[in-house]
Amino acid sequence: MSSEKPILYSYYRSSCSWRVRTCLNWKGIDYEYCPVNLLKGAQNKEEYSEINPYELVPTLKINGIVLSQSVRSLVQAIAGDIQPLQNLRSVTFIESIGGNRDEWINYCIVQGFAGVEKQLAKTSGKYCVGDEVTLADVVLLPQVYNSNRFGIDMTKFPLIQRIANDLYELDAFKKAHPQNQIDCPAEEKN
Repeated sequence: MSSEKPILYSYYRSSCSWRVRTCLNWKGIDYEYCPVNLLKGAQNKEEYSEINPYELVPTLKINGIVLSQSVRSLVQAIAGDIQPLQNLRSVTFIESIGGNRDEWINYCIVQGFAGVEKQLAKTSGKYCVGDEVTLADVVLLPQVYNSNRFGIDMTKFPLIQRIANDLYELDAFKKAHPQNQIDCPAEEKN
């Protein structure tokens, strides 16, 4: 086990960072605080992007491992950052204020998947995190399905697409697919 002091890349007002700081303090873990000034765009600089491809805070480097998004980074990136922004409630609101629904959806998915793809380059094996199915895979496949529904060019995300293809072969994922549900309209079934 590494004896390096953990490093927390944080912004003082970030509620996500605050949660991680609280947990570290609660557990009595001494850490180095590395400020990332969001208002000055420090999160978008290449130096930080190499550490955290989502260009968000917090990022925790501990025992040689980089954790982001309040720790469950892939799951959070998909289930918390991408999906809610392109769900029905969000796109209905975007349309109500005169925004372009399709541009918004494309932006949210492409932006999010860019970070996911970079992280998968470091974590993936057959699936998102190694060779065993994890919660990250469970949240990934529905988002890939939505990406296809909205016409996202998935060739930009070869790791995501490869993992999705492997997941589509597993019985649990096949059974859960929207086209295999009793309320799926006949015109949407294969």
